[in-house]
Amino acid sequence: MSPLKPPPPADDSAPFVDDYLAYLLARASHRVSAEFHAEVAAHGLSVLEWRVLASLAGNGPLAVRELCDRVLAQQPTVTKLLNRLQAQGLLQREDSPTDRRQTLVRLSPAGADRVAPLLPLAKAHEDRVLARLGRGDSQRLKKLLRGLLAG
Repeated sequence: MSPLKPPPPADDSAPFVDDYLAYLLARASHRVSAEFHAEVAAHGLSVLEWRVLASLAGNGPLAVRELCDRVLAQQPTVTKLLNRLQAQGLLQREDSPTDRRQTLVRLSPAGADRVAPLLPLAKAHEDRVLARLGRGDSQRLKKLLRGLLAG
């Protein structure tokens, strides 16, 4: 993975995408995620399986609708994956009688055991990435991103 470089100063002559927020966020996400996704694959999980298990780790149950938002996937795709993970004994569901999107999902003990080895690896990866920015900028970046997600 190449080190993060400071962005070039805003310049009206720069190509549009070099200063366009959505593109910059997508590129940064892709670059930061790629290295860790190789680790996820080495542990026998798909990226979507990792996202589901990691989203449920340490959280109480989540509604399928919220889980879809967290794992960046559409409800039909997530529901199919949840069916597979439940069949493998990695999660438990509490179905809503009126709305399948309100079904609550939680990790089973086996699911918690499956994702546990990857959590410290993810944190170590994050620490390596954020070390390029320094502590203050890292904290500001996370705060700004949470602000974008909240709005």
